[in-house]
Amino acid sequence: MGPERDTGGTTSRACPRPGPALRRVGSALRHGTDGSAYAGRRAVRVTLAAVVAFYIGLYGLHDPVAATYGLFAAVSMAGLSRIPGTGRQRAVVELRVLPVGWVLVTAGTLLAVHTWAAVAGTLVFGFLLSFAAVAGPRLAGAAPGLQLLYILPCFPPYAPQTLGERLGGMTLGILLLVLAEVLLLPDPPVASYRALSADAAMTAARCATELARPPWSLSPETHAAARSAGDALRPFRVPESERPAGPGRRERALSQTGMAARVLLARLQKMPGPGPRSPYPPSLALLHEVAASARLTAAALRTGRPAGPGRLWNALAVYRRSRTGPLNEATTPGTTTMVMRRQAMLMEAAHAGMALATASDLALGRRLGPSETQDGSFWYAGRSTVRLWGHRLMGHLSPRSVYFQNAMRIGLALAAARTVAGVDSLPHGFWAMLAALTLIRTTAAQTGTVVRQALVGALLGALAAAALLVFAGGSTTAYAVVLPAIMLATFWIGPTRGVGWAQGMFTLVVSTVFAQLAPATWQLAEVRFLDVLTGSVIGLAIGLLAWPRGAQEELRRDVAVLLRAIGTTIASTTSVRAEDPVETQRSQVALRHALTLAESSFAQYQSEPRGPGTPGADWQATLMTGHHALRGSQRLLEPGDADGIRSLGGVCREGVARDGDELAGRYVLVGALLASAQRPPSGCRRPEPDVLPADTPAPPVYYDAEAWLRGLAVDLDHITAATATTMAGPLPEERD
Repeated sequence: MGPERDTGGTTSRACPRPGPALRRVGSALRHGTDGSAYAGRRAVRVTLAAVVAFYIGLYGLHDPVAATYGLFAAVSMAGLSRIPGTGRQRAVVELRVLPVGWVLVTAGTLLAVHTWAAVAGTLVFGFLLSFAAVAGPRLAGAAPGLQLLYILPCFPPYAPQTLGERLGGMTLGILLLVLAEVLLLPDPPVASYRALSADAAMTAARCATELARPPWSLSPETHAAARSAGDALRPFRVPESERPAGPGRRERALSQTGMAARVLLARLQKMPGPGPRSPYPPSLALLHEVAASARLTAAALRTGRPAGPGRLWNALAVYRRSRTGPLNEATTPGTTTMVMRRQAMLMEAAHAGMALATASDLALGRRLGPSETQDGSFWYAGRSTVRLWGHRLMGHLSPRSVYFQNAMRIGLALAAARTVAGVDSLPHGFWAMLAALTLIRTTAAQTGTVVRQALVGALLGALAAAALLVFAGGSTTAYAVVLPAIMLATFWIGPTRGVGWAQGMFTLVVSTVFAQLAPATWQLAEVRFLDVLTGSVIGLAIGLLAWPRGAQEELRRDVAVLLRAIGTTIASTTSVRAEDPVETQRSQVALRHALTLAESSFAQYQSEPRGPGTPGADWQATLMTGHHALRGSQRLLEPGDADGIRSLGGVCREGVARDGDELAGRYVLVGALLASAQRPPSGCRRPEPDVLPADTPAPPVYYDAEAWLRGLAVDLDHITAATATTMAGPLPEERD
């Protein structure tokens, strides 16, 4: 109820002022973190940049070509593209791809000389720009907008004499967008991956410190903090703009930093107690060094200055030598196995701490010494950026890669749309290509759903556009007045309400724009709908023909290959006959490559919707198992340990070889069954390092190897149980 006021004998209520409401909207746009606030900020920036570029070109310079390219350049890079990050991060990406935009506009202008030249260029550029997603989320987000910068000029009329105007308009639009990204409505800051890794390292230091003090276990609060810090580094919890997904040395090292932090936290959380007597003093000393190293790593990540080689490496070497002496922890009969298992787990934690420290220093720019890269974990440390880019590109240049599949799908769809538009001489045929680009998805089912929604939205939008064109007639002033409001609503409501709303409202935008460029009737809206229909049909057809099941089928095959690679690595590490280090290294390289393909398939699989009856599986557990196998093999074959495992003799060597061969065979069998879509058997005999008489001395590496095999057996138990249940019937929810 508002305050009353005297209005000449009539009692009325004061109307609320619009100021506070507008201030609340402004505050929500500046500080909101939900999808609507993000879309609103984005809509304001793209609308301002596009409209100003359009009005400068059309009404200031009286150049409709520059106006068109200025508007569509801003729309392509901020409306069609989805570049993750803050405004400044997006502005940097937009400036870096500006020269690429010049190349694309020039190529499209020159190849428009003939339909088949334009089609060939569409296929090549469509594939290359989509395949650029292997370089990380920022280039992947910019790719759709760059596609439009080629699509727009590759249609008739063939007018190379207007190339300067086209390039000038495009440059103006992108530069205005860069200014808008930097100056207007900055997005709220998010925690960087470095900061999250620093928090995890500090939590790991807290865990190690508690384990080195009575009662030699983690408190519930510390255990919860460790779990929370590890979960915060899961890829799906990290903002897309902060995920270190690029092929460069620092991006790879930062990704490895987060993974090492998660492994260290997991090992410390599972560390068993020392038993009935006081713990082994060297074990306590090693835990203190792990804590100190983690604290130094956290400080380095927060300040940006590498910590340099720490004392943990030497402490681990001292501890390894001390384990060959008297077992001071094993003071009661029958405790040898328990004590050695605890020491093996402590060794794994220390190795994870060393990997964390080394990876963080590499991410911060420090050059690694030869001793720090000898286990193969940091194989990329000494390679140039060009070689690492080539390694990433060649690794995915295969029909088995989902990046390759997506690039082929987009390239074929755009080439088909350009062919139809050129042969049938569709007016405004680039709308058909734009529809194919924006509506095609990674699965045929998803594409069909999106196409249905888009056609309904485009039809309703065409009807509204036709009414607007009839009502406004030839009044360009009316179109100029309503364009900013329509564009703002389009880029604000479309992303939050779905593809149907986006297509319908974008139909209003393009109708309003083209009505200012040339006299237009209601038939312009009809042409728009027919072009969207053409592009939708082409996109749906390509979606049905080119890998229609998306990443779901490919992920199953990639996981099968990964399981077989894990089996091969286990066998080459533990077999009595594994005397050739080259063969073992070859198996590790194959495992690393299988992990790369499986992880990219899993990343796409997570973005694909699945129906309520679609079976699910704990694919992420398989990926973590692959990393477990790779790290364990590298650790057991380090110079300090390789001689030990290869010099094992008698019952120890036979026990490790037997358990390794059996477990490797199980992994290979499960992989083969999964590849043929058969249900793998659940349950796996876990290796037990109890083949020795009680308290019989054995080299520590024997217990390290058996602890590694036991962990992999537990992993396989989980994988086969989840997969067998999945293939027998749908799971209610995929496990995280």
